[in-house]
Amino acid sequence: MKKSKITDEQLADTFVTYQSAESFSVLYNRYIHKVYKTCFTLTKDVSAAEDYTQDIFIKVFERLGSFRNRSSFSSWLYAISYHYCLDRIRLNKRMLVEPLPDEVTGEIETCALDFDGVEGTDLRLSALDRALRHLSAKEIELLTLKYEQGLSVQALSKRYQLSESAVKMRLKRTRDKLQQLYVEPGL
Repeated sequence: MKKSKITDEQLADTFVTYQSAESFSVLYNRYIHKVYKTCFTLTKDVSAAEDYTQDIFIKVFERLGSFRNRSSFSSWLYAISYHYCLDRIRLNKRMLVEPLPDEVTGEIETCALDFDGVEGTDLRLSALDRALRHLSAKEIELLTLKYEQGLSVQALSKRYQLSESAVKMRLKRTRDKLQQLYVEPGL
């Protein structure tokens, strides 16, 4: 007699209902290679594919309760993987990284040596905290949603019912205001 295999949907339901780590582990082991392959196909970068795979499974772990069986679990997971990778690729294209010239890195190292480890970090955090106190609650919320929670401009646009350009402008103005308020310790 053939033993029946537990379906992905049953495992997802068991995880959501009983918080069964074993159920999630089975799903993880079934799909880690497929998710990695999707990420690698889109990024062509081993390191990025590994990082994105882990990020995707963290998202799946947090959002498994939103899986509604409207499609197969594998289709739902593929959609999450595909869209996550595309979002990251778009973000990386906007944030072009260039190496700093040697004279700038030398200045940075010199400034870093001026601070005594933890004490210097504490001073910078205090200065940042003082600057943040001058921002409104809405400005802090906007920065938090964008930079700590990673919401896209599009998601912020929907949340605040503003155009994407209005959200970008508010982010820029808030960053500029924060930069003006922040005074680097020791300068």
